[in-house]
Amino acid sequence: MSKKPAPQSHRSPKRPERGAPKNTRPSLPASAFLPTTRAEADARGWGQLDFVYVSGDAYVDHPSFGSAIITRVLESHGYKVGFIAQPDWNDPESVAVFGEPRLGFLVSAGNMDSMVNHYTVNKKRRRDDAYTPGGKGGARPNHAAVVYSNLIRRTFKETPIILGGIEASLRRLAHYDYWSDSLKRSILLDSGADLISYGMGERSIVEIADALAAGLSVSDLTFIDGTVFRTRSLEHVVDYEMLPRWEEVSGDKRAFAESFAAQYRASDPVTGARLVEAYPHGVYVVQNPPAAPLTQNEMDAVYRLPYARTWHPSYDEAGGVPALSEVKFSLTSCRGCFGECAFCALTFHQGRIVTGRSHESLLEEARVMTQDADFKGYIHDVGGPTANFRGPACAKQRTRGACTDRRCLGTKPCPAMKADHRDYTGLLRKLRKLPGVKKVFVRSGIRFDYVMADPDPDRTFLRELVEHHVSGQLRVAPEHVSDTVLAAMGKPPRAVYDAFCDAFEEINRETGKKQFVVPYLMSSHPGSTLAEAIELAEYVRDMGFNPEQVQDFYPTPSTISTCMYYTGLDPLTMEPIYVPRTPHEKALQRALIQYRNLANYDLVREALVKAGRTDLIGWDEQCLIRPKRPKKRDADGGAPKGKGRGAKERGSFGKGKNAKGRVSSERSRGAVGAASKPQRAGKPPKANGRKGGIRKGR
Repeated sequence: MSKKPAPQSHRSPKRPERGAPKNTRPSLPASAFLPTTRAEADARGWGQLDFVYVSGDAYVDHPSFGSAIITRVLESHGYKVGFIAQPDWNDPESVAVFGEPRLGFLVSAGNMDSMVNHYTVNKKRRRDDAYTPGGKGGARPNHAAVVYSNLIRRTFKETPIILGGIEASLRRLAHYDYWSDSLKRSILLDSGADLISYGMGERSIVEIADALAAGLSVSDLTFIDGTVFRTRSLEHVVDYEMLPRWEEVSGDKRAFAESFAAQYRASDPVTGARLVEAYPHGVYVVQNPPAAPLTQNEMDAVYRLPYARTWHPSYDEAGGVPALSEVKFSLTSCRGCFGECAFCALTFHQGRIVTGRSHESLLEEARVMTQDADFKGYIHDVGGPTANFRGPACAKQRTRGACTDRRCLGTKPCPAMKADHRDYTGLLRKLRKLPGVKKVFVRSGIRFDYVMADPDPDRTFLRELVEHHVSGQLRVAPEHVSDTVLAAMGKPPRAVYDAFCDAFEEINRETGKKQFVVPYLMSSHPGSTLAEAIELAEYVRDMGFNPEQVQDFYPTPSTISTCMYYTGLDPLTMEPIYVPRTPHEKALQRALIQYRNLANYDLVREALVKAGRTDLIGWDEQCLIRPKRPKKRDADGGAPKGKGRGAKERGSFGKGKNAKGRVSSERSRGAVGAASKPQRAGKPPKANGRKGGIRKGR
């Protein structure tokens, strides 16, 4: 079932600050929402409901929440749908609020995989949950889709159960589970559900509903694209590709990598094959080809449905649902992504064929926003998985699908790719002219390599981005600086990022702006040895700015990078790849990026010694750390005894120079990750005459 282009990737999702979001009390009554209680259903004159939607998230009726889209789509087709949010998984009565639905239960863990929602990359339990009233954690179980489905089955023995959402979508076949460090079977088997609606589910869920309403048994629904079913016979399954058996993939990592590669190739709705995975005792899990992406008109219709655009009023006392504050005044302009970053699950979930909503649809939604009492004149984002993608990478994709043997962008753009920002630029121009709109920001991902591939000699899009749609900082995601690691990530070489930064700085100078690029960087991705981690640390040194937070690679289900992490093989080439797996090595790589933090001194020293880079231990300005662990006052900028003024200026590290011998704080490369402040344990070199700042243009 559908969801907003999701945060399901290597890095932990962006979470609102703890506590209640800064929204006024919703004024809409419960009747503006789908029923959440038997009394609300009775008030509508509904007896038996057609479907009951069970969600691990609180009920927010906004199109950035997949639960809202699916339930409103079903409602628009005449089905009666009730909503049960975050039921008590220890009490079967919590899912029996409406009694037995006529057609089935729809079950989703929520907008995030429940394990990503609960745990950091270090497997530490999170205290908060932005998708729960008041932001409190603990309102859903681990592996929520499995737990909810089993809870329902205990009470309703024969009622159809259909799984959807990101958790089910990315666990639809055998998959590596990072939290247990083991391979798990298809979620369909562990949950006891009947079907999975995977990917963006508007098409498949309506087909499922219509088939059940027509009297077909759920066991007969073997023909719907975008679904997964189980069977004991392949007699009526045609044109399928047999994947390695469960016994093979669970005992042989190479077999799992081969299976994953076949699944990846089958992720296109035009060329994707039907896949079969065999399990013991004569059980087969069958994945039908992906559903076709919605057309522009169909997407427009989905976003035109009568969403309440806020949380259910029952959450008012708790302060509402924090996750809404991130998206309430943002516009989803597109779906799909042909960027194919190895650590991202979007290819598996939304596919590579991009569909953009029409300008009219987006302008209509923006006008509705401006009427909201909480709207202050700022549209926070206009984007999707990648903001500056508005259509297919090339004309061929519309009719023949995306290529299975090459990437559209990757380390080098495909010659057939058409990089064109005119439509997106025109959309932004229209939005910022709307009455009541003061500023339109672009905060979701900008593919800088796509920007650089645009043949426009005037760089119109980048110029307008700088002039109108950035507020001091532009966050982009080079992820790393080592070309070896970037190739494993499916990202462009560092030179492309450097060229983008040059162009960004040049336009800032020409327009009199003082803005800078903030790069997201990551440690411990497959392919990164200590040598590459040190290369990244030297980049941070030369950047003249210390990252306060560092994100380790997070092996979430069904990404190329996660397959690399588990198998030690690149599934697309079957070549071996180095994987930093142990917690200690991951800590070493993370500490190198934050080498200025005094608490990391021992780890940084150990890493440099292990890598044979003791040349970076010393008093020279190129060095990362001093020969001896500095006292705390030294790390804060105080001078160690006998070392003189030069050491005082450098603190526990040097400014560093780039390859041209120029102090590279002269270049706008920005902060790292989610932080925009220097690490307190160290004082970065001055830039632009500001202590602890960085250069905002030359």
